[in-house]
Amino acid sequence: MRLWIGLYLPQLPLEVFCPNWSSDSASVVLEQERVLALSALAGAAGVQAGMRRGGVLMLHPEARLYERSAEREAEALHAVAMALLQYTPLVAQAEESTLLIDIGASLTLFGGICALSRAVRANLRALGFTAALSCAPTARGAWLLARHGGGRTVKMASLVRRLDRLPAALLPPARPFAAWFEGIGCFSLGDMRRLPRPGLQRRCGRGLLDMLDAAHGMTPELFDWIEAPATFSAKLDLFDRVENAEALLFGAHRLLLQMTGWLCARQFAVERISLQLEHERGRVARVPTVIEIVLAEPTWRDEHLVRLLKERLAKQVLEAPVIGLCLAASQVQPMAPPSDSLFPEPGGSEQDQLRMLELLVARLGPDNVLQAAPQADYRPELANAWVPVHQQIHAAARAAQMPPNVLSLPRPTWLLIKPIALLMRNDRPFYGSPLKMTSTPERIEAGWWSESLTRDYFIAEGQDHAHYWVYRERLVGAGEDAAPRWFLHGLFG
Repeated sequence: MRLWIGLYLPQLPLEVFCPNWSSDSASVVLEQERVLALSALAGAAGVQAGMRRGGVLMLHPEARLYERSAEREAEALHAVAMALLQYTPLVAQAEESTLLIDIGASLTLFGGICALSRAVRANLRALGFTAALSCAPTARGAWLLARHGGGRTVKMASLVRRLDRLPAALLPPARPFAAWFEGIGCFSLGDMRRLPRPGLQRRCGRGLLDMLDAAHGMTPELFDWIEAPATFSAKLDLFDRVENAEALLFGAHRLLLQMTGWLCARQFAVERISLQLEHERGRVARVPTVIEIVLAEPTWRDEHLVRLLKERLAKQVLEAPVIGLCLAASQVQPMAPPSDSLFPEPGGSEQDQLRMLELLVARLGPDNVLQAAPQADYRPELANAWVPVHQQIHAAARAAQMPPNVLSLPRPTWLLIKPIALLMRNDRPFYGSPLKMTSTPERIEAGWWSESLTRDYFIAEGQDHAHYWVYRERLVGAGEDAAPRWFLHGLFG
């Protein structure tokens, strides 16, 4: 089933050039010295569309005036389209700040049209834009509904009824003939459809009939789909100098949404991203501050990346105000196929655990989140080293070098940093109570090249039935009358 979402961004000029227009005193966007778009407060002061600059300043001398830039609006619309690629690769740009999305094949994946519409609206809010959203079985029908304020219909019969009630001037080819249509009493698209087609074509051209037929599903629709580039890099110019790093999260989130759409369209997962914080340019230019995030598990979702960036920005100290952001996907790889296991892993999947570790690294720093890295050494106090969690591959390689007989022997869950010398009572080591040996000795003689050890290890049990790992130090070269010395080295769970 073909189903389309239409997104019309009516406030695009205001949201591109003055993002705070809703709370501003009065914001006006000019095109060729005439008012193109205005905020509600400017309208309350008497400013109207089409008014000249001088008239605006006469009515509201403190109004903020912005010159329209079609290039910046196109960039903003392209940024929205890139973010929407995470839902479908079929995204097209239509007339008058409108995007069309073919979501027929994505409904089951995203939980239906209602859930998908909510997700699209949430993405638009995160990007800083508002839009009229529509849904229809045809692309031109979705375009017309979106231009008229939005609406949702999934059946062709229902779409035809709704289209028949729309104004005739809503179709761009009909606008030059608006006075003629009013003169003959043709006010809606339904009235237009009842007019003789040959006469309507001679009067208004074939383009009007083609658009009308496409809206009603009578002719095929062809589009130039927006394609994701081979590499991803996106920039965002801030509207003010930002001196607090945490305030940059909103702009960084906008760039992450674009990257998410790019990753889904290219079927990539990102392993490393870099966020550049751009400072002053020109004669007082400064080198950008670079924040790099390395992921233990490649991802293509933005929620986890937002959490990581939030933690990094919270610790970042800005040496100069930030005027722009640039996000790049430094290292990517093809998406991994989903797990084919029938039952989920207890305590969360491996990806969930890696995301938790990445969040801890971002919050505490890479040198404060460590993991055990076994060493190929028989001496217990040297058989392990603590390394940063991102060195997992190197730790696994060292573990593979461990002698197999050591890996099979019982070892305590808690190894003391420094062995504790034990008292002797009745020729038995004492630790809270006399200790009884419950295992045969394990002799360790190693370290002749650096620090020689000669020990006999035992598993001992106290009267409270707790188990300890103790050793008897063998005194090489000492006389037979020398008393052995006992030490506590670990505790079993």
